[in-house]
Amino acid sequence: METDTAPITASGTQTLMRGLQLIECVAEGIGDVRGIAQRLGTPRSTTHRMLGSLVQAGWLHHIPYRGYLLGPKLLWLGQQASEQRPLAALAHPHLALLAQQTGDTVHLGTVEADEVLYLDKVSGTKGLEMRSRIGQRMPLASTGVGKALMLGMDEDRWKPLHKQAQQARAPGKPALRPWRQWLAEMRRYREQGVVMDLEENEYGIRCVGAPVRDISGEVVAAISVASALPYMPDERMARMAPVVRTRAQALSRELGWSGA
Repeated sequence: METDTAPITASGTQTLMRGLQLIECVAEGIGDVRGIAQRLGTPRSTTHRMLGSLVQAGWLHHIPYRGYLLGPKLLWLGQQASEQRPLAALAHPHLALLAQQTGDTVHLGTVEADEVLYLDKVSGTKGLEMRSRIGQRMPLASTGVGKALMLGMDEDRWKPLHKQAQQARAPGKPALRPWRQWLAEMRRYREQGVVMDLEENEYGIRCVGAPVRDISGEVVAAISVASALPYMPDERMARMAPVVRTRAQALSRELGWSGA
């Protein structure tokens, strides 16, 4: 069977790049021929012809009197890209790097039925073994990963989750901070983009956590660095905060987030 193995010419590459740039213009909200032509620096006749081809192929929609919008093929591609980029697989190198940088245990978690579900765990180098495990579920309001996930929620969801964590406290577990104190801390954490777990889930264990966002800006996961109290005094936690936040932001950018 014969196949076409002709190389892509320079003009073909230029046309391809122009088409992709055109789609990006529409994604940014520029939906008219004149505006797109001005952005790309192409003649209106050429721009109109390219738009027609992209509409015919399903990459764009054209709505009279409104202009051009992204088409069904791009929705399908977005879904495929999401399915082919599993969160845990993308996150693991970031967790491993953070564990190497800090020497502490690093967790990745997401929200599952009003609890934090641990998706991954990378042990540190200090010889400490955390009780946490992949697949474990914990209350959101009393864990570093959980509180980082809650930064993406509306504040009116916080109090029921705080109450739920209180009711779930097993004998021998630390008492959760009173609601007003906990709320004030969470509001401060939201401003800082990083949370602290000050032995709220387990005596002698402290965590620093930060949220992970996707292309929509929504919090889809969180990471935390955890260690024993002697290795996590207040001063080190303060130094650790920007390190954890930076790593969470790096993962977020890999998921398509474009914030600062």
